[in-house]
Amino acid sequence: MAITTQNPTPPTAAKHAGANVTRPGDKIFSGLSRGSGILLLVVMASIAIFLTIRAINAISKDHGNFLTTFEWNANANPPVFGIAVLAYGTIVSSIIAMAIAVPIAVGIALFISHYAPRRLASPLSYIVDLLAAVPSIIYGLWGALFLVPHLTGLNMWLDEYLGWTVVFEKEDPQGAARSIFTVGILLAIMILPIITNVSREVFRQVPRMHEEAALALGATRWETIRMSVLPFARSGIISASMLGLGRALGETMAVATVLSAAPILSVHVLDPVGGTFSQNIVAKFGEANEFGRDALIASGLVLFVITLLVNGAARAIIAKRKEYSGANA
Repeated sequence: MAITTQNPTPPTAAKHAGANVTRPGDKIFSGLSRGSGILLLVVMASIAIFLTIRAINAISKDHGNFLTTFEWNANANPPVFGIAVLAYGTIVSSIIAMAIAVPIAVGIALFISHYAPRRLASPLSYIVDLLAAVPSIIYGLWGALFLVPHLTGLNMWLDEYLGWTVVFEKEDPQGAARSIFTVGILLAIMILPIITNVSREVFRQVPRMHEEAALALGATRWETIRMSVLPFARSGIISASMLGLGRALGETMAVATVLSAAPILSVHVLDPVGGTFSQNIVAKFGEANEFGRDALIASGLVLFVITLLVNGAARAIIAKRKEYSGANA
């Protein structure tokens, strides 16, 4: 009597058959992820629509040029307001903050990740994390009570030796240092922990083999960092800088505490004049009438657009540089 047996299913076939089975947990996770992404887009679109509707209502009644008028008096009759002064103050203070914070933050991140011994690197990391958790109003109070009085001497020095550049010329050298330059320094201190933390984590992701190969070829520690670490981490450094820039553009309470409420356009960054979008909204919202609030919302729409453009530009730079960073090796 012949006995027939069936051939067992090959392991590879069983493996592929199991791969096509979708588990309930995967479906739930996929749905939640997709729903979260859609919800985020809906929220962003709702904010944009709200700001646009209120902004159009304000701009239609504005008797000045919204983009070039150097005055803000939305409660007047007829109302006149423009965003030129606020855009200038916001952008210049953010540029000053980035120019100061980015090199220092990258240097601190490199020191923690590649130079400092572990017993020193850990406390430094905790200190940086703690600085990132300090509320904005605390930075503002510190800036108003400590930073402003102690920057008078620096302002006098800049006016004396760099006043010929016009940018660092100060009309009243003895005046209080409540200026765009002071705001830039304060913002630099505030965004320093953010850029440092992200850059530090990026540096730690550099493949160890890249660094060991450079050292084996006789490179010094700095040459190893320059040729292996920084190229790999370039896109991460850009992302960290854009995160810091986003906070600098939208910072409110710290700027409002330090900067004088004088929305006047001046190329002299040491003069106590100027303003930013967030600072102007905080200073004028309480006294604004219904139309004045629409005008402030219109300025908020401009800040919203600037932030989107900055983030879009950052994403484009990261995508362009990614293939040269060594991250895909």
